[in-house]
Amino acid sequence: MTDAELESAKRDIEATADLLERAMKLAGLLTTLFEARGFPIVVVGGSAVEFYTEGGYMSGDIDFCRKTLKAVPPRLMQEIAESLGGRGLGRNWFVCGLYVDMLGVLESESILPERTLVTPYGEVKILPPELALVERVLFAEQDAECKPSARQMMAAALADADFDWSEASRLAALPDFDVASELDALKTEVGRERA
Repeated sequence: MTDAELESAKRDIEATADLLERAMKLAGLLTTLFEARGFPIVVVGGSAVEFYTEGGYMSGDIDFCRKTLKAVPPRLMQEIAESLGGRGLGRNWFVCGLYVDMLGVLESESILPERTLVTPYGEVKILPPELALVERVLFAEQDAECKPSARQMMAAALADADFDWSEASRLAALPDFDVASELDALKTEVGRERA
């Protein structure tokens, strides 16, 4: 990407008023920039829920994990953030009006591949929705403030024809999560409300 293309992308992202659209564009640009330097990244956590719920849940930042065991050099992260007029330290920056966090290596218990979102500035890989849902159900059991995002993610899953319910059930039953009954109960409850 040339300096002129980068500057044009930056201006476009900063001018995008819709925060979900802005986050998606910035995620695409950052994915492209990191991948060009040999570091494929994936959107995770609340940001994945934000993208799957189409903004029904807003996380307030963009969370990434890297797919390589090799750590992203802090200098590289700083250079990329600064090339977009961003500021911050280490693995946390403020870029194009949004907070960005690089959390570490991707941990995924799912056997499914990440989903892909196409943006004007590149493709974004997103944690599988089945894992995002199961994580939210677990978090909702631990903290009542997470219940709305679990419900929103469940509604998105119920509306997604490609959602793999057998994989979600498998993940929920793993000892790492142990929320199979909670997943089923939330599916019934949200499904009933949608009917």
